[in-house]
Order: sequence, then C-alpha cells, then structure tokens
Amino acid sequence: MSTAIHAAATQSVDGLPTAAGTLVASLAAHGTDRVFCVAGESYLPVLDALYDHAGIDLVTCRHEGSAAFAALADGKLTRRPGICLVSRGPGATNAAIGVHAAAEDASPLILLVGGVSSTKIGQEAFQDIDCAQLFGGIAKAVFNLAEPSMTGELLARAFRIAVDGTPGAVVLTLPEDILYHADTVGVPTEPTTFAPTALASQDLDEVRDLLAAAQRPLLLAGAQLDSPRGRKLLMAAAERHSIPVITSNKNQHLLPNRHPAYAGHLHNATQPTQLSALDDADLVIAVGTRLDWVTTQGHRFPSGRMPRQALVHVYPDAERIGRYHRPTVGMVANPVEFLCRLVRWDPADPTINRASWLARLHSIEAARAVWRPVPDEDGVVFGEVAAALDELTGGEVTVVVDSGTFTSWIYRYLRLGQRGRLLGISSSAMGFAVGAGVSAALRGSEVPIIVIIGDGGFLMNCGELATAAQRQLPIVFVVANNSSYATIRLHQEVKYPGRTIGTDLTNPDFAAMAESFGLLGLTAQTRDQVRPCLAKALSHHRPSVVEINTSLRHITAYRRLPPASQ
Repeated sequence: MSTAIHAAATQSVDGLPTAAGTLVASLAAHGTDRVFCVAGESYLPVLDALYDHAGIDLVTCRHEGSAAFAALADGKLTRRPGICLVSRGPGATNAAIGVHAAAEDASPLILLVGGVSSTKIGQEAFQDIDCAQLFGGIAKAVFNLAEPSMTGELLARAFRIAVDGTPGAVVLTLPEDILYHADTVGVPTEPTTFAPTALASQDLDEVRDLLAAAQRPLLLAGAQLDSPRGRKLLMAAAERHSIPVITSNKNQHLLPNRHPAYAGHLHNATQPTQLSALDDADLVIAVGTRLDWVTTQGHRFPSGRMPRQALVHVYPDAERIGRYHRPTVGMVANPVEFLCRLVRWDPADPTINRASWLARLHSIEAARAVWRPVPDEDGVVFGEVAAALDELTGGEVTVVVDSGTFTSWIYRYLRLGQRGRLLGISSSAMGFAVGAGVSAALRGSEVPIIVIIGDGGFLMNCGELATAAQRQLPIVFVVANNSSYATIRLHQEVKYPGRTIGTDLTNPDFAAMAESFGLLGLTAQTRDQVRPCLAKALSHHRPSVVEINTSLRHITAYRRLPPASQ
C-alpha cells in the first residue's frame, strides 16, 4: 500500500496525523458539529477523516451555492462560523455567492476549498483557480495551506477572523497533496477566547445623561443581539426605560412584534410615513448593528451623515463607528454587555412621559399589520398567505425568506412571537431560502419551519428538496408563483412602462415536482384554499411544498401594477 493510500485509509503517516486529520480534529475542537458540502476528489482525505468523526454531521448538498447558503444560515443560527467544504474551480466559483452574502450580511462563514496539488499551482492544472484573486474583494481573509504543520494554526486563525469585529467569510484553500502529508505539530487547535472590550465609564455616563434627557428615544437593534440573552436584555431595556425598538434589516424577530415597545423593522420596503415618525426621535441608540445600507435606508436614517438627533453607536468593530453617521457617542464594545449595563440604570425621571411616543410608533406598525382580504383577480394576493400563517402559528414560527416582492407581505402581516424567528440575508440573493430551510430544520425547532420563496428563486436551488427528503425534515416550502421575476418586473414597469422583457417565466407544476421528490405537494389557486393547504402542510411534520398561484398585479404590499401590464 502506498503512503498516500495508507494515509487516506488511516489518517496517519508514521504515527503522525495527516493534515486532513488535524483539520477535522480542529473543526471539532472549535465546536463544529455540522459541515455542508458537495463531495469532490480534491479533498478525499478530509472526507475520510470525517468518516471516522461521528461528532460532525456531513450534509451532502446538490449544489455548492446552496451548500454555502446552508452553511451561512447555520452560522447565523449557531452564532459561530458555518462550515462549507467544496472542490476547486467550479466548486469554489459556485460557492462564491455564499461568500458575498456573508460579507453583505456580516455573518460568519468558513469556506474550505480542496485545491490542486501544491506543485501544480499556477500551471493551468485541471480546475485550478486562484482563490486569493477570486475571493479577495469579498472575504475577510483568504489563506492557502502550504505546509501540513500550519493546518491547526490557519484553521484557528480562520475561526477568529470570521467572528472578530464585523463577522464575515474566511476562505482556506487545501492543496490536495498537503492533505495526505503528516502534520508534525499534530495538535488540534482550541478556540481562542477574548474578554469583551471594557465599556468606558465616561462613555457610559454620557449615554446615561443623553437617555435621561431624551423625550423621544429610539433603540435600533441589530444582529449582534440575536441570542437568547441578547433578546431578553433588549426587552428588559425597552420596558425599563420606555424605549421603542426598531430592528435592523432581516432582524424582525429580536423583539416580539406584538410587544408594545415594538416599532417595526427597517427593510427594503419600509414606508416613508413610518420613517418620518422614526425620524422624530431625539436620541437613537444603535446597538449591535453596522448601520448598513438597507437598515439606514441608504444612509438617510438616522438623519444623514451628520444626524440632527443624538446618536449612540455600540458595535465591536471600530471600523464601523462613524463610517457613515457621526455618533455623539461611539463605543467599540460588546452590544449585549452594553444592554446589560443599560437595564441596571434607573428609569427616566417620571416627569418625562414617553408613553405617547411609545404608543405612537407601535400603533403605526400594528395598524399596518391588520389584513383585509382582497378579491382574487389574477391570483391569490400574498397578504392572504402571510395572514394565514400568522393565524395558524400565532407568530411562533421560524420563517426563512428568500429574495422577492413577496417578502413585503411577510414583514407586514406575519407578526413574530417570543419564539419566532426571521431567517434571511441582507444581500437578498435569490435561492438562499431552500438550503437555509434545511439548515434550520437540521438544528431542530420547537416551532414550525416555513420557507417563503418565489418561483424564480425556488428553481435556482430546488435540488435541496432531495436533501430535505433524504433527512425527512419537517419543512413547509411555500412557493409564490406569479410566473415572473417580479422584483425586476416592478422596476421595469416604473422605468419602461409596458416594455417588459426577460422577466416572464414558464414554470413546472411545483406540487407535482414535490411529489416526485417524495414530498407532500399542494396547490392553492384561490384564497379560500390557502389556509387548508397551509394547515395540512403544517400538520404533515415532514417536508412539503405548497404552491400559491400568486397575483402579479398585487406585486407588493404597497404597490400595484396597472391592469394593462399583467
């Protein structure tokens, strides 16, 4: 038996672990219990090491793009880097969409790429690709494993960088021959822990004074509060200080939506009347958010780069403080620890009555959330689906959203509860939700898991229905079928009325397609069929697809297409 074959079979060479063996042991030492992949010959030693490691669940996906999305979702759910393993060339380029999404979403991801042999790099070898060039502009770091003895160190570095400051993706290329070689260090790396940056007492005193004097404070909550402790402290802070809470993009779930302090969710379709009311705040405390493009509505909220209201920005990355909005107080600190301090402070002077401010912002959001049925014209108005899900689940649901105009109906009419969860990505990349739904179901849930996706996005990564079927995961895939790339159709109608091109779609029978995968397939063609179909799918407790024949004219919760453009 050759040394290489022996290494692949036993993960050792002369009594020393191979680089592949150290890699897998280090993944486990960092808490990794799941890896998403599309198998490739360039990293066979890693697959073999995983074969012997029962503590890591290897999830075989049907496309590297959806594998990367699934890993990204897993990172969001676990608050540690999701792990995706792909082969060189086509595998790496297919997975690039997940790396881009991680950058735009500030979510931790580690992409492991099996590469060509180290002696063939740069020689136009089969499927060779320069990952540093490919990912250099979107990953936080790109490494190449040049020596087996560097395996543990590079992986530890990848884990640290992926979560440090503003989270993102780290790419590690694994040359094929290096994986077979002995690692002379051979010790799996342990996670590096850091104490949170101390909160400066002078800054805390200034924030306390600003809050005490504020008549209309507003707490803007971001993704770094997305943990059980963070959500608990957010509610406690809102209640103790009578502060309305607005959440950053794709974080609608951070505060129960029926809570009197909930003021809404900043997203692509946040309406001007609501923004105008929010802009009346005299103090904005932004905690755990980068103040990214969508959350700030194109850097217009808080009011411009030089906000007229006082702004407190608490985020663990100094590079984000003051980048687009000059804060009155900027704190490079752990957002959850900041909230811990906030809830200890005495509430505001009772002469400062914030009740009307709190009620005003909540009432704007609550009034919008009342669904009034709309007659079917060219299909089911998707608000009917969102309202039915709200009624059937009481908001105790994990809803995974893809990209599309249908999301506006979900944000408006599905009010998430104490255990509710919105899972989406800031990049709004189409095709995310199928793999992300698989991730959510694999993590287990006390509440139903519902994927909301358009016909265009669904066909991009519907191969993961096979993964859901293989694992018998209790996911309800709701497909909004209006036979159109509707978001682009809407832009066309605005800029080139009556001249639509490239956005009409011809679709299969999605329910029949689901049945071919071994899933339950249902179709709702009228609004009267929506609730029965959803109820049946929710009670099925195995994967199912509900196709909704969706209105194109009622294209969003706020916009209509003229009849002639249907």
